[in-house]
Amino acid sequence: MSTLVNILREKCPKCGKGQVFTKKGNILLLQMPKMNTNCTHCHHKFEKEPGYFFGSMFVSYALIVAEMIVFFLLASQVVDSFVTILVLMGIITVLGSPFNFRLSRMLWMYLLDGPNKKI
Repeated sequence: MSTLVNILREKCPKCGKGQVFTKKGNILLLQMPKMNTNCTHCHHKFEKEPGYFFGSMFVSYALIVAEMIVFFLLASQVVDSFVTILVLMGIITVLGSPFNFRLSRMLWMYLLDGPNKKI
């Protein structure tokens, strides 16, 4: 359970204390999240090599698809127009992009470099 809490709080996968992101990002202000290069507590390097986070794009895609399926099923109970549902899905996708960006990177780091992984 603590791993899930650390992922959601965006803590270092090694020590669980340092912050991974310096800025959360805000799509309305056209700001994307900013990552620390190293952990602020244990100095663990987050990006092992160039392209390390390429796989997190696939995780992000899976998150978006899951979110949109759930949203579509809920919205179809309330909204009658298919076009309205699609527009709302687009809006939610754009507004949730900073959150999905951070969550997909955190899941990727914990999957490949979690607390029980040896380097």
